[in-house]
Amino acid sequence: MSSSSSPSVTTDAETLKRNRILSSKLYFDIPIFKLPLIYSPDYDISFLGIEKLHPFDSSKWGRICQFLSSEGFLDKNCIVEPLEASKEDLLVVHSESYLKSLQSSPNVSIIIEVPPVALFPNCLVQRKVLYPFRKQVGGTILAAKLAKERGWAINVGGGFHHCSADEGGGFCAYADISLCIHYAFVQLNISR
Repeated sequence: MSSSSSPSVTTDAETLKRNRILSSKLYFDIPIFKLPLIYSPDYDISFLGIEKLHPFDSSKWGRICQFLSSEGFLDKNCIVEPLEASKEDLLVVHSESYLKSLQSSPNVSIIIEVPPVALFPNCLVQRKVLYPFRKQVGGTILAAKLAKERGWAINVGGGFHHCSADEGGGFCAYADISLCIHYAFVQLNISR
């Protein structure tokens, strides 16, 4: 490829990324009575007890909200439930080949550091492990919008800081923080 065509390729990739962000459904309006507190019961990972093989508590998100509710600090009706990040949403940061690699249970087992997951059909791994992660990605992205609108927001899940565009690890399959930043640059007109 000649150097003269390189800027065009970059521009096309940036345009595609921008269009993916603008067509995403992850940013949506929240009624004023709802707190900018984002959580879904789907965040919790429960997978035949296998989740207990990792030191990370994969059900802590629900327990946090349950505690706040039982102590009278939180009305569950005021919590915002995010949407699941779609493949198109994830392609803003992740490569097609990385997302395809998550269709392999052995690959996911390495990322989440739970070797027995390699033995399960990937349809189960998608539903019981990766779907909760994708919901949390949606929550992280939505939290940025709410923080800008209301001055603060909390996504009870997310924060998958061990994941990059082409590699997951440390119980982090998706780069929600990078995705959140890309969405904020385009949707919220944040420049730095």
